[in-house]
Amino acid sequence: MSFKIAIIGAGSVGFTKKLFTDLLCVPEFRDIEVALTDISQHNLDMIRAILDKVVEANGFRVKVTAHTDRRRALEGAKYIISCVRVGGLEAYADDIRIPLKYGIDQCVGDTICAGGILYGQRNIPVILDFCKDIREVAAPGAKFLNYANPMAMNTWAAIEYGKVDTVGLCHGVQHGAEQIAEILGANSPSELDYICSGINHQTWFIDLRLNGRKIGKDELVAAFEAHPVFSQQEKLRIDVLKRFGVYSTESNGHLSEYLPWYRKRPDEISRWIDMSDWIHGETGGYLRHSTETRNWFETEFPQFLASAAKPIDPAKRSNEHASHILEALETGRVYRGHFNVKNNGVISNLPADAIIESPGFVDRFGINMVSGVTLPEACAATCMASINVQRMSVHAAVSGDIDLLKLAVLHDPLVGAVATPEEVWQMVDEMVVAQARWLPQYADAVPAAKERLATSSVKTRDWAGAARRNVRSIEELRAEKSALKKAV
Repeated sequence: MSFKIAIIGAGSVGFTKKLFTDLLCVPEFRDIEVALTDISQHNLDMIRAILDKVVEANGFRVKVTAHTDRRRALEGAKYIISCVRVGGLEAYADDIRIPLKYGIDQCVGDTICAGGILYGQRNIPVILDFCKDIREVAAPGAKFLNYANPMAMNTWAAIEYGKVDTVGLCHGVQHGAEQIAEILGANSPSELDYICSGINHQTWFIDLRLNGRKIGKDELVAAFEAHPVFSQQEKLRIDVLKRFGVYSTESNGHLSEYLPWYRKRPDEISRWIDMSDWIHGETGGYLRHSTETRNWFETEFPQFLASAAKPIDPAKRSNEHASHILEALETGRVYRGHFNVKNNGVISNLPADAIIESPGFVDRFGINMVSGVTLPEACAATCMASINVQRMSVHAAVSGDIDLLKLAVLHDPLVGAVATPEEVWQMVDEMVVAQARWLPQYADAVPAAKERLATSSVKTRDWAGAARRNVRSIEELRAEKSALKKAV
């Protein structure tokens, strides 16, 4: 087969390499073209060198091109994959830093909450530019696969306003299933059959079967509490399981941002999180992790390049959805996964316009969602709180309505549990002013926001958060990796 795939934000080097090698695990895909595009020529040069090395080492005929001109990359592309982070780590740092001044402690801040909402404001105008290019220069009927967060907001904008065939993809469901398979003693995750449904990062295992045997709440709680590691790392998720009756796909730290009961009081946060890794609840944990990863990659690039010169092992193909979806669409081999699409009745007790994450099957006829799902009431209520925030956030991002943006932030569950309306209004002004270069839709609102900030009497504080760790140096990371190798 010969067709073209474009990857936008290909400078996310590690993730792009994973997507690329996954694609080449499909025998029919060893004669395709992969066009890389990014605003950073430096990152493009690095990932291009790595992928060329992969192609050379495996003797494939895959063509790899790299472009800072996005439209050139998209010309004639049948599939477009996005993994962009608009504003990079500089803007992301403000997503964490500024809300902390108002008492809002986030672990990740890329889905909802103050950080996720502002992240969406930066991404959505760019996503709509992508969609315009796709309509104008990509292959007719091209499919847009969005990996970028905030997943629901980006996908919502691409479908409702971008008018492009779009599916959102995330790996949270697979990771949660791997956990459950482990605690239940499965020999392989494939022994676990499950149905997850909800919205991205708030998806729920509403049906679990191990080798055909249905697994209930009590058995699942007992298995998690007996596990020597997960019992400590997933305290919040286990508590939610006990109360809701179903397990969340999302990590302990991420879930804590969407449920205001666990993260609104600084002195309570330590009860529910674990500091063994960023994902379990650390303040600004993903920002620290991303910063360390970037620094490590820049320093250790020669090693990454050398490791690319190895044969691809199809048995090690990852469970990221993209390659499996494309394989199903192109070959007809059926793939079952969990996809982010417009609801339109798939989940009976969520709104039709919401972007939901639920099971579907892919073959030559496309992505076919399983309809008729009904969430437990508590799960639906939690999802609804986020959906209402997402809807307002998308509409604000498209219209440039700063008042609607403030209302979206005010209605966020964690923000509303911590901050007053006056604090929210000032915080949004401060974030919009700080990130103005990435928020063209708010250009007319920035001068007034600056004036309000100059005369505001709302007090803030210099606070690092309830559970902050410092970014580790390259030397510290080397020492840690060395110690781990010796321990093994």
